[in-house]
Amino acid sequence: MFDELLETVNAYLMRDPAAKNPFEVLFLYPGVKAVCYHRRAHWCYEHNLMFLARMISQMGRHRTGIEIHPGAKIGRRLVIDHGMGIVIGETAEIGDDCLIYHGVTLGGTGKDSGKRHPTIGNNVLIGTGAKVLGPFKVGDNSRIAANSVVLSEIPPDSTAVGIPARVVKRKGVKVDYATEVDQVSISDPVAEELAEIRKALCEMNTRLQNMETK
Repeated sequence: MFDELLETVNAYLMRDPAAKNPFEVLFLYPGVKAVCYHRRAHWCYEHNLMFLARMISQMGRHRTGIEIHPGAKIGRRLVIDHGMGIVIGETAEIGDDCLIYHGVTLGGTGKDSGKRHPTIGNNVLIGTGAKVLGPFKVGDNSRIAANSVVLSEIPPDSTAVGIPARVVKRKGVKVDYATEVDQVSISDPVAEELAEIRKALCEMNTRLQNMETK
């Protein structure tokens, strides 16, 4: 347990430029606390101490803002950056060396039984606000862009973007249908539709005026 904790602290120091020293990470970072609570809750879950497992899990949730079901399986050196609003479901699995940002959900769709939540491979990054929903796998070394909604399997070494998410890059090479993704200057489809309606009304008004003059 101590070795795992030391590995986790070092992982934060490597991946979070705001981390100043190991004591700050160990005592002040909510992601570290959330995983420590989960390790204890998961042990109780595996030993059929369900009430105790849930109680420890809820204590961690109230202290950190990160909700991890006791049944979830988490690998080593998980880094949770900020962490507020993260939800990880009962049958979710997370591999080693993953990085998860705040607002992420590893959840289900309500259509499955048994295995209901995703399996996240090793060295996966999941961006802020992303939702990964369903009993499929996100392959090793993949990247899920912020606010994406992933509803199907993502191959290893891939980058997925959008709602629903699609793979735009694989092994560093753009997929054929992929286009440049600008997450800042995204067009508003509602505004575009209103502009088209406004244009059509103007054309109709011009035609009516021409008819009246005749």
